[in-house]
Amino acid sequence: MDVDTFRTLLTPSGQALLAEVHRCAGVESDHALGARLRESHDGDLVAAAVTQNHMRGLAFDRFGTDAGRMYFTHDALRQATGARVADHRAHRMHGLGVRRVVDIGCGLGGDLLALARDGLEVRGIDTDPVLVEIARANLDALGLSGSVEVGDARDVTASDDEVVFCDPDRRTVRGRVAGLDALSPSWELIGSMLSGRAVATVFAGVSHADLPEGVEAEWISDAGDVGGVTLWGRGLTDGRTSRRATLLPGGESIVGDDDADVPTGEVGRHLLEPDEVIIRAGLTARLATSLGGWLPDPHMHWISTDDPMDTPFARTHAVLGELPFRTPKLRIALHDRGIGTLTVKCRGLPIVPDALIAKLRLDGPNSATVVLTRVAGEGRAFLVEEPARR
Repeated sequence: MDVDTFRTLLTPSGQALLAEVHRCAGVESDHALGARLRESHDGDLVAAAVTQNHMRGLAFDRFGTDAGRMYFTHDALRQATGARVADHRAHRMHGLGVRRVVDIGCGLGGDLLALARDGLEVRGIDTDPVLVEIARANLDALGLSGSVEVGDARDVTASDDEVVFCDPDRRTVRGRVAGLDALSPSWELIGSMLSGRAVATVFAGVSHADLPEGVEAEWISDAGDVGGVTLWGRGLTDGRTSRRATLLPGGESIVGDDDADVPTGEVGRHLLEPDEVIIRAGLTARLATSLGGWLPDPHMHWISTDDPMDTPFARTHAVLGELPFRTPKLRIALHDRGIGTLTVKCRGLPIVPDALIAKLRLDGPNSATVVLTRVAGEGRAFLVEEPARR
């Protein structure tokens, strides 16, 4: 889709076409609908309307009911921040006293929308003229104020009262990138921004050693999905917190500079499975300390306690007993209990749960959950009772 086609889609006749596509999609086949509409409309415009209607459906999980009024490209939607994460960042910026933001590489405007909705003055910059038009249209469609311009991140100068926000492109023609050297804008430029009043994002698996000193890294879990890390620049933080794990939609956070000193010991009456966001942020030991628990092994992401714990950051499993760790004896023990349906939870061990379950060849009427972990470096297996889903 080019700029002219998208602008035509925004005209009254283009909007009427988009409404007709939405009304007839699923009633007529895609082929029949496209063929009929091309008899009275430009082919590129019909393709754009059909594509937008399809992507609005795909975007519902990220943008809720707003998706039905917004515009997208496939690539921009794949990288766009979900509304809950964007809203969380906007609320945090507002709470830090930020009032104006320049969004470099704004894409379709997901973060612009959240920032503007929170009352901040926003301007967006992107190198892609089509995305600039889309971001403007999305602001207008939701009745929000802001400007969007074509520009290069290297040429942007923020005013003294502006905070720079940058969600760099993490995709190439080969798909999502896994290294900092492939980001656009460059990691070097992002790092220089973070020395002042700036906020940026990188992928969730970034090495802690690669994070700039004095920058707070916030791993955010949106209903269990850890999509990336938000980096809060040195001009916005107090310098006391280097890592934060946040759960959405509740907004609970746990913070720490480094993993805390925590006792190790035998598995007690409960095993806690930390949320992925805690593991990514390297805060398993910090969580254990806050709960009065201990680690069965300092290299395994399991916490043990004697008392049941109610925390949003972990699932508490009651330990029913220990089982043999080796496969042949484990099979006998499970067979004796009449187990046919098995859930295996395993972290940090060279064991593929599905492959192990296949080897066990269980066929009993009962179900069970087994935790495989190390305790003081030794492989151990525990029969546990999973908590009810929240």
